[in-house]
Amino acid sequence: MTDFHNTLLAAKSNESNSSLSAIAALNKSGTDSFLQQELPTRKTEAWKFTSLFNFTSNEEGYGRLAETHNAAGLDGITTIPALDAQRLVFVNGQYSEELSSNESIKNVVRFSQANETQQAIIADNLGTSIEQEKHIFAALNNANTNDGILVHVEKNEQLKTNIQITHITTAQAKPFTVAARLLIVLETGAQATVIEHFASNDAEQNCFVNAVTEAKVGANARLNHYRLQLMQEGSIQMGGVHVDLDRDANYDSFQLGLGAKIVRNDINVNHNVGGSHCEIVGVYLPQNKQLIDFHSNIEHKVANCTTNEVFRGIMADKSKAVFNGRIHIHPDAQKTLAGLSNKNLLLSNDATINTKPELEIYADDVRCAHGATIAQLDEQARFYLQSRGISAAEADVMLSFGFINELLENLELDAIRNLIRPILALRFGRDEELMKHIG
Repeated sequence: MTDFHNTLLAAKSNESNSSLSAIAALNKSGTDSFLQQELPTRKTEAWKFTSLFNFTSNEEGYGRLAETHNAAGLDGITTIPALDAQRLVFVNGQYSEELSSNESIKNVVRFSQANETQQAIIADNLGTSIEQEKHIFAALNNANTNDGILVHVEKNEQLKTNIQITHITTAQAKPFTVAARLLIVLETGAQATVIEHFASNDAEQNCFVNAVTEAKVGANARLNHYRLQLMQEGSIQMGGVHVDLDRDANYDSFQLGLGAKIVRNDINVNHNVGGSHCEIVGVYLPQNKQLIDFHSNIEHKVANCTTNEVFRGIMADKSKAVFNGRIHIHPDAQKTLAGLSNKNLLLSNDATINTKPELEIYADDVRCAHGATIAQLDEQARFYLQSRGISAAEADVMLSFGFINELLENLELDAIRNLIRPILALRFGRDEELMKHIG
């Protein structure tokens, strides 16, 4: 235990949610676990390529909550055009009724507003999918969680409306912490689409966002999950997605990370019963001196389950990315079908990618594959485009965008694709004139 540990634990609301015994139990368990763990260093295997210097060197620290939660001028950030969704918005960690949807959302409730039945669901599921002794920032989130969101879909119910949960940060006088918590529970045969949207205004950020999502996907249920990290590059975000799959369950996920001072995303999926499928697609695009780290771990514990995981990254300037994808096939997981692909494009000689796809197999009747590539822009393709009257700068933007466009085209929600395509195109071109062929 260090002063730094105690400082981070201080970032919790004084308004304890005492009405929920599950929150109190989670806080105690998280505090105990967090105090027993050392902060990761370069000697920590899972963090060897991800430095926490920008996090630990902040003299003022992140042991406080935001002082203001002003929603003025944030409407354009929270809204995803043409998306049919019920929206819950949080500004600097506090719920904003002004920016959220006016309609009541039957299937979504804040922990603090949960009725007796919903409290029982929270108590039965909250914290049960996370091995917090392996995820120090998940333990910290457990310790500091005071409120959160429950998405609960009953047996055989298929939600027609999407659920959008947006966390917005704005610059404060002093650095601050946001502990965001989401619990998704889909019962047998249920179906839902949930969009997690992390964004900020254009001001230089001084926040630390610690966001943890748990999902319990019941038998023959399906969860479509989008997680969009679109925060300003001065921010720091740690987070994790922890998923338990029941028999014949489906988990389809799209992960987007633009990078910041530090972005760390842990994705953990457990195939627990049999017949379940996991589809994870991810895109990361750091620039300048940003750092982004994706660590995924897929546990195939039983037979007849499938996984398809595809991540693509584009690194520019002096940015750095880390990808570690692990698929673990247990001895009883016969008839497993699993694939893992990570492809990377370096736009600068100063950009860095550390990639490590892993297959750990203890069963003998499986079909598994994994691979990683690192490349630069194709000179012949660039020359071809220039020979057709396209400038060198435009050609670079088109080739870069084409590297990830295949993944974007497969997104089920047109509104999400239409939101992120111009953001990514502008990130490549940094000039709207250069986007005219791909806008």
